[in-house]
Amino acid sequence: MPLALPPRPARVRSTAGRLLALSLAAVLAAAAAAAPAAAQGTAAPNPDPRVGLSAGRFDAAEATWNMRVLSRNRPAPEFAGSTSSDLAFTGKYAIQGNYNGWMVWDISNPREPALVRGFVCPASQSDVSVYGNLLFVSGEGLTGRLDCGTQGVQDTVSQERLRGLRIFDISDIRNPRNVGNVQTCRGSHTHTVLAHPGDPENVYVYISGSAGVRSPRELPGCVAETPDRDPNSALFRIEVVKVPLANPERAAIVSSPRIFKDLTAPPRHGDTPADIEAARARGGFVVTVDGQERVINQGFVNVVLDSIVRARGGAGRAEATAADTAAVRAALPGIVQEALGGDRGPRPGPTQCHDITVYPAIGLAGGACEGYGMLLDIRDPVNPVRIAAVADSNFSYWHSATFNNDGTKVLFSDEWGGGGQPKCRATDPAEWGANAIFAITPGKEMEFRSYYKLPAPQTVFENCVAHNGSLIPIPGRDVMVQAWYQGGVSVFDWTDAANPYEIAFFDRGPADSTRQAPGGSWSAYWYNGVIVSSEISRGLDVLELTPSAHLSQNEIDAANTVRLDHLNPQGQPRFVWPPSFALARAYLDQLERSNGLAAARIATVRAALTAAERATGAQRSRALGQLAAQLHRDANGAADAPKVHALAGAVERLAAASR
Repeated sequence: MPLALPPRPARVRSTAGRLLALSLAAVLAAAAAAAPAAAQGTAAPNPDPRVGLSAGRFDAAEATWNMRVLSRNRPAPEFAGSTSSDLAFTGKYAIQGNYNGWMVWDISNPREPALVRGFVCPASQSDVSVYGNLLFVSGEGLTGRLDCGTQGVQDTVSQERLRGLRIFDISDIRNPRNVGNVQTCRGSHTHTVLAHPGDPENVYVYISGSAGVRSPRELPGCVAETPDRDPNSALFRIEVVKVPLANPERAAIVSSPRIFKDLTAPPRHGDTPADIEAARARGGFVVTVDGQERVINQGFVNVVLDSIVRARGGAGRAEATAADTAAVRAALPGIVQEALGGDRGPRPGPTQCHDITVYPAIGLAGGACEGYGMLLDIRDPVNPVRIAAVADSNFSYWHSATFNNDGTKVLFSDEWGGGGQPKCRATDPAEWGANAIFAITPGKEMEFRSYYKLPAPQTVFENCVAHNGSLIPIPGRDVMVQAWYQGGVSVFDWTDAANPYEIAFFDRGPADSTRQAPGGSWSAYWYNGVIVSSEISRGLDVLELTPSAHLSQNEIDAANTVRLDHLNPQGQPRFVWPPSFALARAYLDQLERSNGLAAARIATVRAALTAAERATGAQRSRALGQLAAQLHRDANGAADAPKVHALAGAVERLAAASR
């Protein structure tokens, strides 16, 4: 199973060069804060209006470019103050997970979504997916209850605790019924629903659990030992749940594939020089791990300090002296190294995935698995097989995966900082906390092409890093919308995998201007003509793209002809565009933008499409058929022959539909 390490970026800065770059970044950020927003156009606004936005929970300033906000919707009172998480869609509904349960929004009128139902059922993270009349909800924390009670679970071992997958019947979406639960040893941080084309009677759910292994007294069979000590270990595996659609109460784990076998710990980067300097300035603790300097979490330091004080007879860290602190500082490097495995050779790799994105149409899944990005063969849904894995020393935490529509590329995101830290500051490397784009070779290996990171610096009070997003069905292009927490929503084009670029955005100012406060877009997905964003603390935002030099109205109209009956975050559909004049004109606009066909010929084709649209029946079909044949001939001398053939094919299908 091949393992590829993409090269580190070629540019290497000296210390003086880095300091100069940071100084320039600070000057530019200050200038941007004082400048008005730029007009929409080909180039990104300069100065960037996202820099310097005023703060506020519900009254923060906003900046948009090539997008418009259709509605801003506050959470229901019982969910206010609790983290809103991921989204799933079915019919006219958007279902929004929340650590206190989930909310159902009717988005048939995107300018005025209606809250249909708020279902209180606390759990972490309450990630949601739908299939038919079934709703699946993840639970991983220790306080989730089988009865959805709000009192939590106090006992260390309890038969009332839910850690795994909840299953609800939402035939009556206003009155959901819990029809099954599947308990797992590590809970369900996220999950992935796989509807396999060859098995219409069942769906499969891949469980990604990242918590510690629960006690076997709570769930028999849970083993925390490593697989070399006990082959039944709950570590280094995922869970596959089979759900009979006619009897969802019989859902059960049917396999636990060890897709991490033989992987060793990947290379990792340390903390940024700015963070290290800041930690030392405030008296924090910095140790060198595998040749990289890292700032040690204060909670971990407190545990060590407490044990040192107690070892000399003290009551705990409240009685710590300067000598105790010095002892901690001296002991930490050894403690950390021992915790990471000491010097006993290569350490094992990841023990679980964070997200698995399945693409049933091509029989592949992308696994974002802590220290690796994986390609999985899912043709046998019960027994997914790892066929490739990539690691990157610029990545900290492989979080999620997205394929392009034809399955020739895959994009992985890096949730550096875990989503709760500011990682889009001017001082943060552009390769850290970004997306990495890979080409998928005919032999199913992954070859690194480039990184994409939100191009606008954010403040130290804004948690910001790459998070959840989806493709937008722009024909002939790979365009994605993505959430960046308090970095907002970014839309970017990665058709040229080596040169991705931003084409639209929406952002708010910080939730608070004096401290880090929760907020930002957890996930942003395209669904049936709109972009829906789950805002962690502010509710639900609905947006739409607007025409620009980067994206024509015809391209937007063609995208909006694609209609989905449902959409899950980790279940990627293949987009198919129905015949339409918008589709043909979208390809024509792209040829004009790229000079892929002579300008005079583009004008002639536009006129021919307009004339055909005015005709009806056989006359329209005949005119379109003749135009398609001419376009296939045009491709022979065109600068972008494949796109001209794509245009001709769209015209051919339109001719057939007009008969």
